[in-house]
Amino acid sequence: MAGSRLGQDPESTAAVTVLKRAVELDSESRYPQALVCYQEGIDLLLQVLKGTKDDTKKCSLRKKISDYMDRAENIKKYLDQEKEDGKYHKQIKIEENATGFSYESLFQEYLNETVTEVWIEDPYIRHTHQLYNFLRFCEMLVKNPCKVKIIHLLTSLDEGSGKEQQSNGLQEIKESLRSHGVLLELEYSSSIHDREIRFNNGWMIKIGRGLDYFKKPQSRFSLGYCDFDLRPCHETTVDIFHNKHTKKI
Repeated sequence: MAGSRLGQDPESTAAVTVLKRAVELDSESRYPQALVCYQEGIDLLLQVLKGTKDDTKKCSLRKKISDYMDRAENIKKYLDQEKEDGKYHKQIKIEENATGFSYESLFQEYLNETVTEVWIEDPYIRHTHQLYNFLRFCEMLVKNPCKVKIIHLLTSLDEGSGKEQQSNGLQEIKESLRSHGVLLELEYSSSIHDREIRFNNGWMIKIGRGLDYFKKPQSRFSLGYCDFDLRPCHETTVDIFHNKHTKKI
């Protein structure tokens, strides 16, 4: 469907590639990803349509665009209902050395003015870079549009030489959050293994590596040291839920 009777110009080729991927994702029930590809492919087809002079080709393109728009709209309605029913599931695969996955880029879609309380379960908030990761995550939470008042952290206690560093670091973060009107509640568990973040607006995010999915920067003065969107990542998977449930449309 995606490739039939389209030209070989760059715009047409790009449209075919993206829409073919959309159909593949659709057939695999990966609806959030399919919707993005459909929307991108439709935009590309519209550009092709603008540059087409032949009336027959225009008519064919309009039909294709209409069909893809209908499918995209059906998927959007389905996903909106899934969110409403609490049955939404989206998976993001972060490839090795991928960039563009700062906490803001990953979580901003799920943060709004209704978020007042956050729960974080992560066994590895111990070492200096992990404490900085947690601090950066907290910085994101205190910015608009969030109105976060309570952050709950469940982590494991460093029983080795880093115990004092962990304790002091978390205490400093707690005091800093308090100055911004946010309460940090700390709890330790020796049996915690899962990594999970929950917002009181219903969203739950599970990251395979927890908050510690960024690679060490090459140097203190390399790109990505400050801007985590430019920081290469370790390979990991992000699962976003309201409820662990998916079904065919």
